[in-house]
Amino acid sequence: MTQTTDIVDISKAQTIAALFKARLDRSPASLAYRRYDDGSGGWTELTWQDVARQVGQIQGALSAEKLVAGDRVAIMAGNSPEWAAFDIAALGLGLVVVPLYVNDRADNIRLVLEDCGAKLLLVGGQEQWQALEPVHDALAQRLSRVVSLQPLSASGSAVQPLAFQDWLPDSPEPMRVESIDSDALATIVYTSGTTGRSKGVMLSHRNILFNVQGVLERVLAYPDDIFLSFLPLSHMLERTCGYYLPMAAGSTVAYARSAKQLAEDFNSIKPTVIIAVPRVFERVYAKVQEGLAEQPAPVKLLLDKHVQEGWEHFLLEQGRGKWNPKLSLWSKIDEKLGGKIRYKLGGNLRAAVAGGAAMSPEIARFFIGLGLPILQGYGATETSPVVSCNTLEDNVPASVGTPLAGIEARIGERDELLTRSPSVMMGYWNNEEATRSCIDGDGWFHTGDRARIDAQGHIFITGRLKEIIVMANGEKVPPADMENAITIDSLFSQVLVLGEAKPYLSALVVLDPQEYARLAADEGLASELAEVRHSDQLQAILVKRIAAQLHDFPGYAKIPRVAVCAEPWTVESELMTPTLKLRRQKIMETFQSDIDALYAGH
Repeated sequence: MTQTTDIVDISKAQTIAALFKARLDRSPASLAYRRYDDGSGGWTELTWQDVARQVGQIQGALSAEKLVAGDRVAIMAGNSPEWAAFDIAALGLGLVVVPLYVNDRADNIRLVLEDCGAKLLLVGGQEQWQALEPVHDALAQRLSRVVSLQPLSASGSAVQPLAFQDWLPDSPEPMRVESIDSDALATIVYTSGTTGRSKGVMLSHRNILFNVQGVLERVLAYPDDIFLSFLPLSHMLERTCGYYLPMAAGSTVAYARSAKQLAEDFNSIKPTVIIAVPRVFERVYAKVQEGLAEQPAPVKLLLDKHVQEGWEHFLLEQGRGKWNPKLSLWSKIDEKLGGKIRYKLGGNLRAAVAGGAAMSPEIARFFIGLGLPILQGYGATETSPVVSCNTLEDNVPASVGTPLAGIEARIGERDELLTRSPSVMMGYWNNEEATRSCIDGDGWFHTGDRARIDAQGHIFITGRLKEIIVMANGEKVPPADMENAITIDSLFSQVLVLGEAKPYLSALVVLDPQEYARLAADEGLASELAEVRHSDQLQAILVKRIAAQLHDFPGYAKIPRVAVCAEPWTVESELMTPTLKLRRQKIMETFQSDIDALYAGH
């Protein structure tokens, strides 16, 4: 059956709030959001009209705070309809929304709020507020209001948060969409820079809406689509593609409860579209492999054969493969094998968009071979965020697809990928030098990634110009800055931070002999490092001391596991250059077994 679209004409929406108003006018009684209600033990539903009423209430409360267009308001809360309603309400009044990661360090949150000059902060509840306890005094001096979605106990705090329901006015007001220029600043999204400090990416309404339109032209969405939202809305991939895009298409968004309950949510919501980082698929893959380990060997061989035939079937459908008689049997047995795996993701997925980090070719091949249409894409916060993506009809999994309509991409010096479009950010907040360093005079954004582009326009990422680690969750971490910070502690003479496409960071370290001797005497460790370098006691000590050195880095820049190398890295061993720079790849090759141990089980 042919599906019918109901996409708002984005070109006529000057602002994100105007996009919401257009959706409201088209389908006020249609289902907008689903969320789980712990009280009733079931999923509740909100229509676009329900959301509009809450938007109007929030706008009344924001107006009472005497905020004016251009003022910054911040959100530190999990994904929810209230997150969306607050965002729409603020944008409709011309305010600038600053999303914050709920698991970020208190000090980094303070730095972000000070840098952007936020006047109001919305937190999710007790958990987020307690996490900010070390900076409560600083927040009291900075913010004029803190609001909590859930009632909380804040006795003794320097600033008293107001419960969301108490903050809202008694008399609801109709929502407002002020006349705002599409090039006006809509949001400041903080992302890690090469110094380890966060930089505020300034995105306008036009930046984001242009990107939404480009993605929708590449991957259609329908009114009967259900998006399951689990990436944080502080991540531009989720915000653009999992929030604004469904709004434009009239699709429903269901908010997942938690990472622990994600499997249950997939089963109950049965989404048709998900926006994910590769780590989600890695977890499912790991679960499948764990299950196979308990099965007889022929079962694994049968699945491997089915995946291979499924891959060949995929290539045939894409016009890049040849017919093989055995493929006629693939669909007959697919429901028994592939169907069981797809059921773990709800069983109804028609598109799974993966971005934010590189996906292992093995994992992409596995899921595509089982009939799950994974579409990899590429982008950055600075590009609102999508630059390119594959499509269901033209899916080259080894690539990140072709550029969206209206987005230019070319290869610059040193094979660097450059892009230019109306989606490229306005610049970094209060940081003109950083802006000039990545956007040249002709408007090209320098991504820092090396790439090649084939004759059909598919982009293949081949590496990075600068040493930046992209973790499995999409977070970008500058290892050199972390390494420099750690070696300020004299115990660590050499450090190499790891974590590319991994769920967490780790480090290889070389300890200073004299400093270790002192540590051993103080802590009762063996005097010979070789005897204890794998011990839990030394591990705990090193992790704690590293954490102390990374105090000023963003919250995701944590190192929970360390491997101690017995010998220093030298020029003679070819682990350092003559100018005493680390040969990163050579070190990782030399200590591969130690690195494997750091990520065993993950």
